[in-house]
Amino acid sequence: MTTLFEQERSRQLWNAVAEVYHAYFTGMVLYVSSRHGNTAAEELVYEIFSKQREEKFLPGLKKLNLDQLPHAVAAAQYHYLSNHIGGVSVEYMPESDNKAWIRYSPPRWIWSGTALCGIAPEISTAMLRGWHAQNGLMLNNPRLGFVCTKQTVDGQSGLEGYYYEYKHDLQPHERLRFAREEEAPLFDQTKAPTLPTTEWPKERLAKAHRNYAMEYMRTSYQVAFSLWGPIEATHRLNTIGKMIGMQFYHEIKDILGAQYSNDAKGFTQFMIDFISGHGDKCTKTVRSENICELEQEGFSFAKGLGPWPKSFISAWAGLLQGAAVAHNRQLDISCQFNDTKDSNILWTIKTKPIYN
Repeated sequence: MTTLFEQERSRQLWNAVAEVYHAYFTGMVLYVSSRHGNTAAEELVYEIFSKQREEKFLPGLKKLNLDQLPHAVAAAQYHYLSNHIGGVSVEYMPESDNKAWIRYSPPRWIWSGTALCGIAPEISTAMLRGWHAQNGLMLNNPRLGFVCTKQTVDGQSGLEGYYYEYKHDLQPHERLRFAREEEAPLFDQTKAPTLPTTEWPKERLAKAHRNYAMEYMRTSYQVAFSLWGPIEATHRLNTIGKMIGMQFYHEIKDILGAQYSNDAKGFTQFMIDFISGHGDKCTKTVRSENICELEQEGFSFAKGLGPWPKSFISAWAGLLQGAAVAHNRQLDISCQFNDTKDSNILWTIKTKPIYN
């Protein structure tokens, strides 16, 4: 049995990892939009949410005991519970068996902070097209659609809308429609679904929060490699990862509540903590005052993806390379696979000279 200290430490590690992937996903969308245009970002977001819907929606309904509910209610409750588990501010308001509201209230989790100002409306709409509008098809119910009444990226009071089961089959363009004149009812906590506390204790929720954020980037990697090809995807994801690592290193260090010496040994310990937050074990070897090696057992980030290209590692390494710059700009981080243990990753952390 784990001690209270160990439980609290695990939650710190999971929270740190969750914050990194939260920022990584938002940063990726902003990077693509600002450098390659809103159309490219819209395509990326649509494909990510389509893939997540295909893989998660029906199993999630069953897991959350929602699969026997009326379809509009089931879909809305799924989005309420799954996002609530992930730490998203979300509301659920039922009206009838055929109509149920869902509202993502500010501050928006997915476009956190000032990022909200950089997200074009069509990018937010792509998320709805990729997921909410397709739930009826997943349920073999061609009469179920989604009506969006507000979008936060338009300066409105939240992203809100309702699932509605019509009396006729919907054409593809009818599965998502907008009705800006409508207003969601007020949220009543007593009418919202709840998770069984015996099945969802504090530790499980903390881990689920990490997995929620992580899952966005797992899916994003698959979609990016498919849309852009391995060379371009590796370059873009590595670059974005470096930016996020640099910007969020100190925030993550604060979440971890640890002090790391300003050298290769100190950053190696940071890497151990961060990688442990994914569920992977590490073995450290100190070669000299300025060189450390780390062997990472497995790569939990890619767990469940089936065969994945080894360039995933080169892309993912950007997070740690960026964090290293923020820790000490003299550090150099490199990685390769262990030739004898193909799933293990060998990291080298060393201090490089800076010449004037």
